[in-house]
Amino acid sequence: MATEVHLKNDQGVLAKGFVGFSWTCLFFGFFVPLFRGDWKWFLIMLIVCLCTFGLANLVLCFIYNRIYTKALLVDKNFFPSDDYSKSLLVQAGIFA
Repeated sequence: MATEVHLKNDQGVLAKGFVGFSWTCLFFGFFVPLFRGDWKWFLIMLIVCLCTFGLANLVLCFIYNRIYTKALLVDKNFFPSDDYSKSLLVQAGIFA
């Protein structure tokens, strides 16, 4: 089950990251990155799901939360806002 982690950047902007299995991705597929504003993965998931008649969604629901949270940490310079979030990210192998 996905666990929410709280992230912030140097300007104080807060964001939510997720660790674990994505139930929302399982049920809503490529709409999840669309709702999160993750345009790159929206297009990737849309194309892959269309090409595989939705079967790729069964794999993507296991990896999308990790990809999204890692992109927030690396590409958008967010970091854990509290010790609990940091420990979850370290346990998941996303944050060192």
